[in-house]
Amino acid sequence: MYLRQNKNVKQEVLLQDPIGADKEGNELTLIDVLGTEANLVSAEVELNLDQEKLYEKMEKLTDRERKVIIFRYGLKDAREYTQREIADKLGISRSYVSRIEKKALKKLNSLF
Repeated sequence: MYLRQNKNVKQEVLLQDPIGADKEGNELTLIDVLGTEANLVSAEVELNLDQEKLYEKMEKLTDRERKVIIFRYGLKDAREYTQREIADKLGISRSYVSRIEKKALKKLNSLF
């Protein structure tokens, strides 16, 4: 029974598992030979955590402010829009979009 339970786990490989040694005898791990920058994975994790914090803080904004920030900066897998495009989408003037954006950024800045 124990062997059946661990059958799937046997095939798992951790990035830190040793896979051999280099010419000088230093231990090589899978993460060493993947060909990515050393901090790429940790940078991606940090970015995801920062995005989660931002979305959490954005809950304090009004719906309109949130929409403007999401459209303006291409958040939540959206493309970045110009103030003019946002104004057309929301049916308001470009200058009003600018004021909403400025106010929302000021709010977000104070929350961090």
